[in-house]
Amino acid sequence: MITYAVNRPLEAAEVARLFDASTIRRPTGDLPRIAKMLAHGNLTISAWDGERLVGVSRALTDFAYCCYLSDLAVDKAYQHRGIGKELLALTRRELGDQVALILLAAPEAIDYYPKVGFEKIGNGYIIKRMR
Repeated sequence: MITYAVNRPLEAAEVARLFDASTIRRPTGDLPRIAKMLAHGNLTISAWDGERLVGVSRALTDFAYCCYLSDLAVDKAYQHRGIGKELLALTRRELGDQVALILLAAPEAIDYYPKVGFEKIGNGYIIKRMR
């Protein structure tokens, strides 16, 4: 049975393992950077199979107007079980209905987000990271 937790402390190594086991691309060889990512996200929903981390939603939000969903990852062995959808539902529940949920989709996930209620927008801009 999959259980979910809100803002449960996560270890950089277990999150890096999850990222590697999912389709998301993150700097998993740089554990201090992963730890910093975890420390500064202020809404994290995690999915667990016993003590094994199998999914995560990590976001940055003001809880009043906007939320940037930085990471949504589910271990490939656990995909197609509704875990990602539940992570999003729990994220939205924590945010309430006054907060817009915004994300940049990885190319591999472009077709997923409309299926779970996201609307594609064309008025966004980005300054990409240098490394």
